[in-house]
Amino acid sequence: MDIVRLRTLPTTYYKEMTLYELQQAYERLVQEKDDLERRVQKSEERRRAFIHILNDLNTVNRKLADQRKAMIHILADYEQERSRLARQTERLHNSRRALMHLLQDSHQSKLRLENSRKAMIHIMRDLKETTAEVERREQELREKQEQLVQAGKLATLGELTTGVAHELNNPLNNIGLFIGNAIDLIELGMTDNDPEHTLQELHNAMQQVRKATEIITHLRTFGRVASVSRAPVNIVQNIHRSLSLVREQLRLRQIEVVLQLPEGEVIIDGNAIQLEQVFINLLTNARDAMANSVQKIITITCSVSDTLIDIRVSDTGSGIPQGLEQRIFDPFFTTKDVGTGTGLGLSITYGIIKEHQGTINVENHPGEGALFVIQLPRIFDENKVGDV
Repeated sequence: MDIVRLRTLPTTYYKEMTLYELQQAYERLVQEKDDLERRVQKSEERRRAFIHILNDLNTVNRKLADQRKAMIHILADYEQERSRLARQTERLHNSRRALMHLLQDSHQSKLRLENSRKAMIHIMRDLKETTAEVERREQELREKQEQLVQAGKLATLGELTTGVAHELNNPLNNIGLFIGNAIDLIELGMTDNDPEHTLQELHNAMQQVRKATEIITHLRTFGRVASVSRAPVNIVQNIHRSLSLVREQLRLRQIEVVLQLPEGEVIIDGNAIQLEQVFINLLTNARDAMANSVQKIITITCSVSDTLIDIRVSDTGSGIPQGLEQRIFDPFFTTKDVGTGTGLGLSITYGIIKEHQGTINVENHPGEGALFVIQLPRIFDENKVGDV
């Protein structure tokens, strides 16, 4: 302030001062000047410091601006992350609810499964009892079927009695004749002169005995209860054996039998007695169907393919009444008069053919006769064929 005042003093003021006073004023001015310079220097330093501070503030402001921008980005990322976490939390909550439902459903399923297991145990117990009952019924049915088959065979034997008796009568008469001749030769004392003649008569008698024995054995074999065992069967020989039991009856009724059978052996895997019963049933049915026919012919043909044996039995009878073709294989169904048929023959025949994995069908020609077609599987095992 003194400097200011000195500057404002008029010039005359300095003129009136003495040298000493001027010197002192000068020193004061120099002192003031030095003070001002120092102040100016300090001010300059403060200014420069302030500029540095401003620069630092600007740098800090820029950093703060960058940090603010980074914070804004961080806040935006945080918001996005928070939204994502919120969505994940919602999904987790939904998953938890779904898991709870699944656990509840699993528990209910477990309960249902336990109930089902208990029910299955009861069902299995009932099924086991039912199976045992079915097996018992099947066993009874098989026994009844075997009894039915046996009854059919016995009925057939009853019908064949007359013809068989006649067939036995011939060898018995021949045996009596040959034995009588041998006795006469012995009584006349001719055995010494001609022993070969006597031996020939006895041999002839034995031949007739063997023939009668064969007939009786065949009847006994056919009449006994057939086993369910299977073996290779020569179907051609089986047909001839069946014919031997009914040949006399057919002859007495003037029925001609025409055979068209292949030469050699035709082998199937089956039961010989049951198959014999099939052909006897078909022959007796054909015999009865031609009772009033003028022309009486039974034709039996057999043809062989790679896998099948085709057997056809036809007659020249009146045929099957129209509309009854589908019922002739039913048990106890018969088109014969009351008291002349059991209705078992064709039913038993059908069952036997089915047991042999074969088929039997009928082709009906009313007024011209019926044709039964049997198809059976053929076997090719040479070892089996060699066992026939």
